[in-house]
Amino acid sequence: MNDQQSYYETMYILRPDIAEDEVTNHIDKYNKLLEDFGGTILDSQMRGKRRLAYQIAKHREGIYVQLSHQGDGQHIFKIEKAMRLSEDVIRYMTVKQEGPLPAPRSSTKSSTQTDEKENPETKGESKEKQPVVSADNSTSKKDNTETKENAES
Repeated sequence: MNDQQSYYETMYILRPDIAEDEVTNHIDKYNKLLEDFGGTILDSQMRGKRRLAYQIAKHREGIYVQLSHQGDGQHIFKIEKAMRLSEDVIRYMTVKQEGPLPAPRSSTKSSTQTDEKENPETKGESKEKQPVVSADNSTSKKDNTETKENAES
């Protein structure tokens, strides 16, 4: 398994007050560092400025960058150390993936719409097939009362 390359996804958040050209410089810097440390970049995307779930270092927003890469795992520590030392990165996280990136689907909306047109009954069937819990309880109560009556007589 040492020879096998694993897939990783690193998401990091940059400070919101950074200029757009500086954001591009940071993305290029981390992509180059990753390749220098032995990783292979599969995909790099800037997700844009978004509101944070909670305040981080007095920032309410952050610029999200997603980086998908492949490597032996030794490059992760080095790239995260570079992010930890940077004042412009306020959060980062790397997750190991089971396989390569999924291929983008052409259009999921059109396929679900055609399924609904072909089988309009599928929505109703899924509701009808759900088991009714109350019916089971009533039969068990009847069984209990019958056994009590049989025991008394």
